[in-house]
Amino acid sequence: MRTEPSEPEQTMPAAPLTAPAPSNNHRDIEDPLHPETKAKFKAKPSSQYFDPCQEAANRSIRCLNRNAGDREMCLDYFQAYRDCKKRWIEDMKEEKRRKNRMSLF
Repeated sequence: MRTEPSEPEQTMPAAPLTAPAPSNNHRDIEDPLHPETKAKFKAKPSSQYFDPCQEAANRSIRCLNRNAGDREMCLDYFQAYRDCKKRWIEDMKEEKRRKNRMSLF
């Protein structure tokens, strides 16, 4: 019994590895200004390292791993981490200024 050759299946070209843009939802990335995050920071021993932006850092590392080290694919993740760190540092500086002003009076 002879069968007619079937047409080759049409396949979609492989999509390039793209990193999904980081979400602005603070539930996805720990908000460094959230009262719970501040409480964790204040409650930790002084010798213990605490990075409120660790989740953003982890996401950027995962993006690099997923995209074979192509930094261009992960720029949004890097920016999300920088923005998080900047907000955290600015808030800590402001808090120290407020404490210093209060101690002067």
